[in-house]
Amino acid sequence: GLGRMGSTIDDEIIGSSISDWVPYSIASACQAIEKIELSAGADISPEKLSAFKSRWGVKALYEDYMEMIQKESPDIVAICTHGPLHAEMGAKVAESGVPMIYLEKAIACSMREADMLLSACRKNGTLLNTGVLRRFNHRYHKARELIKNGEIGQPRAVIHYGATNLLHGHIHSVDTIMFLLGDPKAKSVWGELLPRSIKIENNRLDQDPSAIYQIEFDGAIEAWTINAGNWDFEVLGSDGFIRSMNNGIEWTMRKPAISGNKRGDFVEVPFPESKGTSATVSCLLDLINSYEEGRQTLGNIEIAHHATEICLAVAESHIQGKRINLPLNNRDLYINHV
Repeated sequence: GLGRMGSTIDDEIIGSSISDWVPYSIASACQAIEKIELSAGADISPEKLSAFKSRWGVKALYEDYMEMIQKESPDIVAICTHGPLHAEMGAKVAESGVPMIYLEKAIACSMREADMLLSACRKNGTLLNTGVLRRFNHRYHKARELIKNGEIGQPRAVIHYGATNLLHGHIHSVDTIMFLLGDPKAKSVWGELLPRSIKIENNRLDQDPSAIYQIEFDGAIEAWTINAGNWDFEVLGSDGFIRSMNNGIEWTMRKPAISGNKRGDFVEVPFPESKGTSATVSCLLDLINSYEEGRQTLGNIEIAHHATEICLAVAESHIQGKRINLPLNNRDLYINHV
């Protein structure tokens, strides 16, 4: 797929508040990484093939991605197509013997599809990262490090502020919550689709609705999403809290002041500066380093599969009107997403 994430998304954010996410597209990130050669591209659109060739100088272009894999023998394949294609294409690429995959999110439209992809990656030893890129952003890494090191005590709750749809959007919020907490397992999920009048008929919804949720994680940690805000996250612990603002551009940390032996009001303490490459570059480098070091990736298929299950459990909770325990029994519930 040689469209937005594959090739052109950088044009949308250069000069914006998140300009340090550039290189953003897969193509631009590949050109920024010395270890990677951008060697081929595939798309069913002749116009996108021509534009990709002109922009990136790639001459090996295909309308059939499996033909591209057969002839070019790539080490990494990036799948940047629409949501309903993700799981099937990911499984086929894994089964073709490609050792590393970047797969756009969400990885599937149902748990039946997600299970198929999980099985293919396990069977073939395929390394995978997905496009939940806050997981690879240096600021979120710093926050996760502080939380892991006990700077706010024992995490108790996480709040996400932002209105978005379920699979295309909340896969980001769910994955980021998991990442900040060190990737614990979810035990149960409550959720509603918005508007609340939405009905899911025949176990299928051909739209990606807005949603709200509450997640119960192992370790007595709970997470909520608030249907308003600017993609901010707040992690509250027994001894303080960390909060992002303006879509992760600014961060603050507050801890209780100590006066003598008494614990006083919460006061702001410096949030350490962080530096790093763009999230897309970090994501691809993590794939390469994992391959060379014989380890799993930071956003591996097990994690991606679990985040997808949490999102689909939100829809199942809406159907049943109650909290859903994981694993999700309804593996065929299908939510279409772009």
